[in-house]
Amino acid sequence: MAGLMARRPGLRSVRRVITRAADAGGEAFDSVTVAAFEAREARGDFVLHWGAHGLSYGIPAEVSDDLAAGRDVLVNLSRGVLTEAAVRFPGMVVLSLTADRETLASRLVGRGREPVADLAARLARAAPPVPEGVPVVEVCNDGTLAAAVDAAEAGLFGAARQCVPSPSDQMSGRRETR
Repeated sequence: MAGLMARRPGLRSVRRVITRAADAGGEAFDSVTVAAFEAREARGDFVLHWGAHGLSYGIPAEVSDDLAAGRDVLVNLSRGVLTEAAVRFPGMVVLSLTADRETLASRLVGRGREPVADLAARLARAAPPVPEGVPVVEVCNDGTLAAAVDAAEAGLFGAARQCVPSPSDQMSGRRETR
């Protein structure tokens, strides 16, 4: 995501709100307590929200303002909310970053956020399909970061964008990609 942001200054990265410790690392996110998350959810502060891995995740409702203003946004979503996101954001495009099992395992271990037993279960889990009719840009992320960013940028913003069905978990705005 950072690579796309560097190349496309007008592209907005949406910070997720997560009930995860602030020092957990990885992505830039807003850390909140469970009680604070529930209060924000009750106020309607999230355009999308879900639970995964024992945590709660929310996408701030302000993303709708950006999209209404014609800005492209990039948001990391769970596959489990793709159907709801596609309904809320009809122009959405899924950016599916794939990697072979060994590459994915190495990257997950490097993050250091999950116990080894959880990693094994995560690697064994099959990714659910993207909802029917949602456009998908699939990028193989086994190589260099530059190659993945090149492919993602061409797929999302190139004149001849091709979309094929596949699993996903990133979203980018007006042309939203999860």
